Amino acid sequence: MIFDRKKGIMPTDLVCLSHLRWGFVYQRPQHLLSRFAKDQRVFFIEEPVTATGAPRMEVNKCSESGVYICVPQMPDGLGRASQDTILKLLLNNLLAEWQIKDYLLWYYTPMALSFSAHLRPRMTIFDCMDELSAFKDAPQEMKDREAELLRRADLVFTGGQSLFEAKFGRHHDLHVFPSSIEFGHFAQARTHRGEPADQAHIARPRIGFCGVIDERMDIQLLAEMAKLRPDYQFIMVGPVVKIEPADLPRHPNIHYLGGKSYKELPSYMAGWDAAMLPFAHNDSTRFISPTKTPEYLAAGKPVVSTSITDVVRPYGVQRMVRIADNAEDFIREIELALVRDANDADWKERVDNALAQNSWDLTYTRMRDLIESRIGSKTFEPAHSSIPSLATSLSVNALGD
Repeated sequence: MIFDRKKGIMPTDLVCLSHLRWGFVYQRPQHLLSRFAKDQRVFFIEEPVTATGAPRMEVNKCSESGVYICVPQMPDGLGRASQDTILKLLLNNLLAEWQIKDYLLWYYTPMALSFSAHLRPRMTIFDCMDELSAFKDAPQEMKDREAELLRRADLVFTGGQSLFEAKFGRHHDLHVFPSSIEFGHFAQARTHRGEPADQAHIARPRIGFCGVIDERMDIQLLAEMAKLRPDYQFIMVGPVVKIEPADLPRHPNIHYLGGKSYKELPSYMAGWDAAMLPFAHNDSTRFISPTKTPEYLAAGKPVVSTSITDVVRPYGVQRMVRIADNAEDFIREIELALVRDANDADWKERVDNALAQNSWDLTYTRMRDLIESRIGSKTFEPAHSSIPSLATSLSVNALGD
């Protein structure tokens, strides 16, 4: 059966519950939900922040994407049960005030079930972009919440092949959607002229990384490479999270430039001679599918990576990315990449042909087609207006355990 989007198959709204901040790093949620926002209202609900005054939900519309960013404002010192109670009421208020009645419920974190399990969406979708239970400081109950979400979800997407294989058999409607690319955006690096001020003074050759610098980074590998080749300049673009900045290797040829906007990234990549993915082998990297792999390639940069499964398959197998796991081998592959790949017309053609089949537009279209095909067979009864709201249900007792 073919569904016509003009006939109102899709709900008018999408409500997303996320562990990530919209304005932190532009990645999978931003790419996908910005596209959904072109056809329906999208409400992106972040984790709460501490604020003075009464609990409230701050809602601001992102001017670039059209997504409504919703941030719960909570008093300090609340226990888990009290916080969940208030979050549930704030969520109810949001739905009532914005008249959100027919909607998709889209999860990035299973932990949000603690205050959203009562909702009655037209369809529940779990976009499992990471194995969150393996990340540093993950709560113990994460696996139990995920099992519950897998039971509740109508559709489950995974952010990579290895994650798909790990979840295979745990849901009846499971689909893999690896990291995609906005080719035109990063291809600007191939012709960009000029240098960002904080990179212009750095000597060459430059080996660059961009992304979150956290427990997934092999900082020992980075330190060893810097010592082996003091003439190579290692450029690290991105925020430092969940590791102490003081623990990062400090050498004259390692340059930490901090976080940059998505718009700025091509201008930094343009000034690199090669790109790297120096990820550690640990629980937090076992199932990752780095978005930076296709972005580096779209920028026209040779890439060297540690043997992360979703980089090896397909990029390493198809000889688009070089693979190495220790400092000596990594440096040798960088040397080869600088000499061979950067000037290899065949390599560039293979890269461009592969990336042509992998765009965020195509991923969004395929996801939406799946949703439309499933939603046509579902029955739906909108929630009644009797769901308790913050104004009617919040008592002083809710603020303490």
